[in-house]
Amino acid sequence: MLGPLQELANEVDPIRIRVLTVSKANKRLQMVAGVNATTTELLVFADDDAIWKPTMLDYILACFEDLKMGGVGTCQTVHAVDPSGYQTVWEVLAGFRLSIRNIEVAASTHLDGGVCCLSGRTAAYRTLILKDPAFQYGFQNDLWLGKYPLNSGDDKFLTRWMVTHGWNTFVQVCPEAELYSTFKNNWRFIKQVLRWTRNTWRSDFRSLFTERVIWHRHPYVAFTMVDKIFNPLTLLSGPVLVLIFAIKQNTQVGHTNAPLPIWNVLLSYITWLLLTRGLKLLPHLIQRPRDVIHLPAWLLFNYYFAVMKVYALFTLHEVGWGTRAGVGTTLAADITKEDNNRIMNDKMEAAPPHVELDVTPLERAHTRRLS
Repeated sequence: MLGPLQELANEVDPIRIRVLTVSKANKRLQMVAGVNATTTELLVFADDDAIWKPTMLDYILACFEDLKMGGVGTCQTVHAVDPSGYQTVWEVLAGFRLSIRNIEVAASTHLDGGVCCLSGRTAAYRTLILKDPAFQYGFQNDLWLGKYPLNSGDDKFLTRWMVTHGWNTFVQVCPEAELYSTFKNNWRFIKQVLRWTRNTWRSDFRSLFTERVIWHRHPYVAFTMVDKIFNPLTLLSGPVLVLIFAIKQNTQVGHTNAPLPIWNVLLSYITWLLLTRGLKLLPHLIQRPRDVIHLPAWLLFNYYFAVMKVYALFTLHEVGWGTRAGVGTTLAADITKEDNNRIMNDKMEAAPPHVELDVTPLERAHTRRLS
């Protein structure tokens, strides 16, 4: 995409916009390349489908008046892929997820100053944190269980780094800082959710059991992470218990407790689920009341998502992107090593015989290590 992006940059502002590239598609490698080219005190990561309001940047930058502020995120909502504004059921489900997320991050931010994740769709950071060689080494050598290279989940890594290194985080949950983002408008949305779920499992396990800093810095966020671990089991136990009741009630028949018809039990349970799930989505439904017809789909998705979380837990070794073939299976640091080796080989091939190469001390040391 280098050519088309360069053409676009030239059309908009060839002086102020510079397009950078790396040798292989690897998000973390690309992010580090951008970080190292940054000359400002603050930088913002933004997805290509992120749409900002005119007030967005001002409200993000305001948080950095706190000199201990390391990273700032935003609240989010769905922008329809269809130019007419029509949203498919998949986009509505994404909107429901974002509405609940906005409530959760607002609560955690104001209760103990923490947040489970500064979403990579748009987040601002202090440049000096990300230019730290220790950060860049860890960021590009991130392995799950010491052998599975992680490319996605960069926002989770960044958030944990802020927590473990004493920096504050904040999420601006207000209309002026509301971010619009597009989502997959078909079944591929499920693949996105699966990738996010695996990233959440890996990151939460590290926060809770490996790093453990979050327990005393942000205890409420730690509590929500523990709650999410057990959430699939508690959610799936509901219909199981209702089914057991429907079957067992026939064995407990008495003069004063006649068994309820099975349709009565099921209808009551489904009505209760729709009501409680609808209350959680009230902020969303106030903005888009027409989405109420998708509540049954949201109910089914919740149970599917519970099963998916269990599946994701047992497939954490799958590190591919999911929606992008061949992306996400190579460690960023390995790509850098390949590039350095290629540069060294090119210099050696291009040099005339008996002429000393113009090699830096770092390259010379790297060559010795390889030999």
